[in-house]
Amino acid sequence: MFKILTLNNISPRGLELLPRELYEVASEMAHPDAILVRSHNMHEMEIPDTVLAIGRAGAGVNNIPVQRMTERGVCVFNAPGANANAVKELVVAGMLLAARNLCAAREYVRGLKGGEEEIHRQVEAGKKQFVGFELPGRTLGVIGLGAIGVRVANAAVALGMRVIGYDPQITVRSAWQLSASVEQALSVDDLLSRCDFVSFHVPLVEGTRHMINAERIRLMKPDAVVLNFARDGIVDDEAVLEALREERLRAYVTDFPSPQTLDHPRVIALPHLGASTVEAEENCAVMVVEELRAYLEHGEIRNSVNFPEVSMPRSGAQRLAIVNRNMPDLVAQVSHILGSNGINIAHMVNESRGEIAYTLVDVDNPLDEACVEQMQAIDGVLRVRLL
Repeated sequence: MFKILTLNNISPRGLELLPRELYEVASEMAHPDAILVRSHNMHEMEIPDTVLAIGRAGAGVNNIPVQRMTERGVCVFNAPGANANAVKELVVAGMLLAARNLCAAREYVRGLKGGEEEIHRQVEAGKKQFVGFELPGRTLGVIGLGAIGVRVANAAVALGMRVIGYDPQITVRSAWQLSASVEQALSVDDLLSRCDFVSFHVPLVEGTRHMINAERIRLMKPDAVVLNFARDGIVDDEAVLEALREERLRAYVTDFPSPQTLDHPRVIALPHLGASTVEAEENCAVMVVEELRAYLEHGEIRNSVNFPEVSMPRSGAQRLAIVNRNMPDLVAQVSHILGSNGINIAHMVNESRGEIAYTLVDVDNPLDEACVEQMQAIDGVLRVRLL
């Protein structure tokens, strides 16, 4: 039986996919085989040696010590695209909030006092200060054209906007899904200089930290709107606030409030609502549970952030899964050990990703513990599993 530790509330839609005869699921567990997590910070956590995999019910994995897990041969999964529609809708809402001054207008109305006639007079007198603009014909720049960025770009096209996209690492799958109307920018700077809105959909890594900074803001239109529903740290808040004070930007819409942004009248700060819909939480849970099951039960890998994608139909009497450092001659050593123990290989797949290599082997004869121990003793092998 596999033991699954949950560090956050995981949607029942996902947990119900774990059969009770195969899985024990609990929020407290001494020796789990896998961990399901949403936002819990695992960096300071003592992660048991029994853990084979970690599944993040969401896209970002900043809360997981991925490098440390890679060195231990632990596969880390996420759920890319499962919350894409939820984030897309919030980006569109953010553009509308900024374009029509809706937050400031609501605060104005909340402060009105008097009878019906007096309130009507104040409404008519005050509405002029909230005149906005419409989205059709305006230009949206989308930086990062993954599952979310593509949806945002296509939604903006459907609203009648001109859309410019930038992603030097766009996948073939994303390219097929992207509207043909989306124009390609040559660089981030090229995109920023042409947009009324800019929205970010990239992970937070060293190359994307403070992607919007004082230097790049100077390239933008003085009435542009910056939207950050990606990750805290993508935008330099201080630089944006300075630009707002000097009226070099129209507004800043962010899902990541900070002490500096809370009280500024032209900052719309939301409490990290990007994936906060019932549907997104269910989709993320279902996706990551299916990934964990495929790995634990069959050794197959999809949507891992640190291991290669591996899929192989089962054949033979038993399956062997081997995680090792990406080094020469390891597959040959595994084959030699199997052969010397009289084990015939029915099917084998070997893939690598960076410093990690992963091998699935289906064999015609059951393996004994001594054979497994021989493979585990190979220099560079991190983990050997019999399935």
